[in-house]
Amino acid sequence: MVSETEIGGRSAEFPGTHWTVILSSQQDLERRKSAFSQLLGLYWKPLYFYVRRKGLNIESAKDAVQGFFAHLLERDFLARLDPGKGRFRAYLRTAIDHYLVNQYEHDSAWKRGGRVEIVPLDFDAAEHTYGSGTGRPEEAFDREWALEVMERATARLRREFEEGIRGGPFEVAMKYFGFGEPPSYADASASCGMSVAQFKAFLHRTRARFRGLVREEVRHTVPDEREAEAEMADLVRALRP
Repeated sequence: MVSETEIGGRSAEFPGTHWTVILSSQQDLERRKSAFSQLLGLYWKPLYFYVRRKGLNIESAKDAVQGFFAHLLERDFLARLDPGKGRFRAYLRTAIDHYLVNQYEHDSAWKRGGRVEIVPLDFDAAEHTYGSGTGRPEEAFDREWALEVMERATARLRREFEEGIRGGPFEVAMKYFGFGEPPSYADASASCGMSVAQFKAFLHRTRARFRGLVREEVRHTVPDEREAEAEMADLVRALRP
């Protein structure tokens, strides 16, 4: 079983864990543990928002998500996962629906009885960003999934600048990646000693790299390029106000 300190992964990066790696790891328990930890790092918070929007209170939602993870770990589900059944995101959402209906009460009682260690996840921080909200559970799940993908891609891009792989004013570029009103090109270029043309070229390269990183994160959990295109379209829709 994966150590509880490894659940969710140790960084925002998702190092090469995609369908081909999952399939190649199905005969290797240690590689499945690593893949499982990375996958849950991306999906635990969307699942928490999903069950909260379904009407579970905070404590019940915590129990449900932790119990669901324990359920997957106990059954070593990656060993039997089939990419032919569709996107991993859809698989998890369907799986937790089945879990809530069929095993939630049993597994929660089992966990509270001390037979399964509770997975340490930052539910307090998740609840802080959850808010009361409106809309369907599927919408809450998809939006939080999309935000997690964007956060991971941003973290990877930041590391590339910090490590000198890419050059330029990263923090200034980030002002054009959010939901607020960015500064004018004239102000931004002046703040970092570039001409407007130089700054626009830098921003174009940075945006292109960011889009590539987002696509890589998405591609990790779909079986082929066609599904990746559909997943990218879903991500854009999920982030619309």
